[in-house]
Amino acid sequence: MRRAGAGLAALVCGLLPACTASGPGSLPEQAPVQSEAPVKDKKGPAIKVALIVPLSAAGHPGLIGKSLKQAAELALFERDNPNLQLIVKDDKGTPDGARAAAEEAVKGGATLILGPLFAKSVTAVAPVARQANVPVIAFSNDRQVAGNGVFLLSFQPAPEVRRIVTYAAEQGKRRFAALIPEDVFGKIAEAAFKDAVSHAKGTIVALETYPPSANGMLEPMRRVSAAIRTAEADGTPIDALFLPGAQENLEMIGRLLPQAEIDTAKVRVLGTGGMDYANAGRDARLVGAWYPAPDPRGWNDFSQRFAKSYGQAPPRIASLAFDAMSLAIALSTGADGQRYAPSALTRATGFTGADGAFRLLPDGTTDRSLAILEVQKFGAGVVDAPASPQPGPPASVTGATSSFPRAFFNFNPN
Repeated sequence: MRRAGAGLAALVCGLLPACTASGPGSLPEQAPVQSEAPVKDKKGPAIKVALIVPLSAAGHPGLIGKSLKQAAELALFERDNPNLQLIVKDDKGTPDGARAAAEEAVKGGATLILGPLFAKSVTAVAPVARQANVPVIAFSNDRQVAGNGVFLLSFQPAPEVRRIVTYAAEQGKRRFAALIPEDVFGKIAEAAFKDAVSHAKGTIVALETYPPSANGMLEPMRRVSAAIRTAEADGTPIDALFLPGAQENLEMIGRLLPQAEIDTAKVRVLGTGGMDYANAGRDARLVGAWYPAPDPRGWNDFSQRFAKSYGQAPPRIASLAFDAMSLAIALSTGADGQRYAPSALTRATGFTGADGAFRLLPDGTTDRSLAILEVQKFGAGVVDAPASPQPGPPASVTGATSSFPRAFFNFNPN
């Protein structure tokens, strides 16, 4: 997962099994919240949208769950439909808890479910939602749980790899090396990398995988280094080094690059969304690396509003809940029984949110518009703007047009 933000303080609503969300900062933490509070200025039957997140889970998942709840509340506060009611359900970070939360949400009249976060929880929620004909917009990035009424708003590995390889090839990079982690994400990234290089008519000169430890990384890195030196001596240098993975992978690799004798001044480093973390440029060996990510302006704007409302920076994944809730609000003016129908959720015009233009696809995945960013000493700069359609106002969910390359986000669902 892209790491950002520090610890999160929970609103009291997040500690209850269900509640109606109110505006950020509108209630003191000690104030009781009624689970079925009246909808203000109600002009018709309440449109109930459920958010299922791990509010009471221990450790990091619980903090993430609370931030997702806060982000959804922020969207509701900023673009409220007076007839829309957000019902927050705590799944406790377990499949059983998620199933129970979904059953409660359906019984309570929810017509759309946002969440849950983990793949196993999505699997537990799916049959309950399907039986009630309630679509699910989940935050897991496990492609295997998508489809048949379940949509994944998260960023998917394969499309993002295609985006960065395609861009590199457009810049004349044709000969590639790669260092890929030996995990579930790595397997997806490796397959996507091979496919993308083939489509770009490039060549993979060296590809090594590594276990998640410094001791295990060094030898594969030395083999890649030897391949780079050999190719240079033969007059056919390697143009780019693909380093997919999250912040912890990249930081370990950065520390070991001198020992492995890999000179990133001679080969362009390519990353994935996991490279989008604060202070990546503190490692001089990563400065100049390219990676795909949403246009940062949308995220920065959302992050500032979130911090102003809740007093702390959001974790990077929080924007998914904001965009999911914004989508729910944008479609809430539709007719009963049709507003969240598959045809509405997968409309060709798509939507624009904090993470740019996106479109839900019939297979349950998400088509996204990504920029290419370059790691700089202080922050990152956009070197290639998102492909058509261009994002609309970063904080709104509006129509988008045309089609665009797919993208993804490094979040290990379990």
